Amino acid sequence: MWPEPWPEQARGVPNVALRSALFGVFGKGARRYLEQVQVATTGDAQILYTGQRLDQGDLDVWEAILHLARRQPLGVQCEFTAYQLLRLICKTDTGGNRRTLHRRILRLKATALELSCNVQGRRVTYIGSLIHDAIQDDRTKRYVVVINVAWRPFFEAAHFTYIDWVIRNELDGKPLAQWLHGFYSTHDQPYPLTVQFLHKLSGSDTACMRSFRQLLKHAAAEWGIAAKKHGSQVSASLVGDLLHVRHGLSRWRLQAPGEISTEPPLAEPALLPLA
Repeated sequence: MWPEPWPEQARGVPNVALRSALFGVFGKGARRYLEQVQVATTGDAQILYTGQRLDQGDLDVWEAILHLARRQPLGVQCEFTAYQLLRLICKTDTGGNRRTLHRRILRLKATALELSCNVQGRRVTYIGSLIHDAIQDDRTKRYVVVINVAWRPFFEAAHFTYIDWVIRNELDGKPLAQWLHGFYSTHDQPYPLTVQFLHKLSGSDTACMRSFRQLLKHAAAEWGIAAKKHGSQVSASLVGDLLHVRHGLSRWRLQAPGEISTEPPLAEPALLPLA
């Protein structure tokens, strides 16, 4: 089963998807196809990924599908229209947006993951895709999607996070700021993290570290502005090579009490460099 259905303005996401380069930060253009590539992750998590690279727009769609499916058991068919999903991700219902949405659903279905991490004291490995099944009715054009029941352990307490959708949507078109918001939402009291660490973990395709540092500084500022606009507090500053972040607790707190984030080792080889 899912956890208690989260609020309408939140999105429930497994931490492993937010604490990694699975949904990365990279420029527009042809997407690189990856074959059994080890994605940059934190701590004890490991992800072997096959498929086209996924970006923050793909994460928006996956979050929306999880959101629609949350009120019924995992593994049960979830039916929706393109209009419903576009509305959830705050996109207008146009032909172009419907085609983009369809491509993103295809991309999520075509993924192959071997995802391992410790959950409640045991090692859990998921082998499958982000979407287990997806069909579209030729007559009604309605989608029918199934999320694999094997995702259940990744939705246990302290292993997934409520993302504030209002803030995330405010950052639409700013993928690094969205990634920062998602990553730091999984931590209560984050320790300072190095620019190099965040570069790898975000899956950034910015080759020059000096350029990434400036992008990181700007993205952190954008996140802070969006958070303040919607009643949350974020303080982020670059001091030397370290990004210091402090943020208020989410309106929908899920993390285990007293959880503190450190800079854990990256799972190597990271998903970098990218052609």
